[in-house]
Amino acid sequence: MMRVLFIGDIFGRPGRQAIRRWLPGFRNDRGVDFVIANGENAAGGKGLTPGTAEELFSSGIDVLTGGNHSFQHRDAYSLYDDDERVIRPFNLPPGVPGRGSGVYPSSQGPVAVLNLLGRVFMKDVDCPFRAADTAIAQLRNQATVLIVDIHAEATSEKQAMLHHLDGRVSALIGTHTHIPTADARISDCGTGFISDVGMTGPYASVIGVEPDMVLKQMLTGLPVKYRAAEGDVRISALQVDIDPDTGRSLSVSLVQLLHFFFL
Repeated sequence: MMRVLFIGDIFGRPGRQAIRRWLPGFRNDRGVDFVIANGENAAGGKGLTPGTAEELFSSGIDVLTGGNHSFQHRDAYSLYDDDERVIRPFNLPPGVPGRGSGVYPSSQGPVAVLNLLGRVFMKDVDCPFRAADTAIAQLRNQATVLIVDIHAEATSEKQAMLHHLDGRVSALIGTHTHIPTADARISDCGTGFISDVGMTGPYASVIGVEPDMVLKQMLTGLPVKYRAAEGDVRISALQVDIDPDTGRSLSVSLVQLLHFFFL
C-alpha cells in the first residue's frame, strides 16, 4: 500500500508555520510515503517564492502544485523552470515558465502528479479536460499512481472532471476555494475524490485574509492590499491509501486539525 497525503492550499506565514510544526511528526506517525501540497498562496497569501518553497520542502513536502496565483512573484519564474518539484497548471498557454506535471520517486514506487486549472469563473485558459487527456497519455507509462490537483472554483467542473478521468487516475483532489467540502469518496472505478480539500492557514478570516480588509473592499469597492490573518490556524489535508500495483484508491480520509495552534 502507498499512503499519499495531499495538503490543501497553504496560506501565508501562518500556514507555513503550521506545516513546519505538524508535518514531520504526522508523516512519521502515519507512515506517509509521499506528500503533495498546493503552494500557490504560500508567500504572503498570494504566490510562491524560492524561499517559501524551500521552507515547505524542508518541512517534509515532496511536491508543490500551483494555480491562478502561481506567478504572482517575479522570482517564481526561475523557480518553476529550475525545480522539478514545483509544478504549475498544465493547461496554461505555451511559453509559460515551468511544467504542469512530473513523476517522482517514493518508497512504494513512482508517483505522477498533474496540476490543472479550471475555467468556470476563472481565467480563460486551455481546456482542462483535453489537457488532462494529453498529460495522462504522457504519464501513463511512467507511473501507475497518478494524483491530480484540479485548481478550480466550481464544484460542478471538478465533479465533471471526476467523471471524465474516472478509473484513469488514482485521485482527483480539488483546491482553490479554501473551503473543505464534505464529499470525499472513492468512485466505482477506484478514483479517490474530494471537490475541495480546504485551506491550511488562519480560519478566523475570509479565506485566509484579515476580515476587516475584505469588508472594506466589499463595502467601498476601493482597492485594498490584503494581509494574512492570524490565530485559529488549521490544517486541511486528504490522506489517500493506494494500491501501487493497480493505482486504485483503497481509502480516503479528510485530515482536519481544528484550532491547531495560535500565532
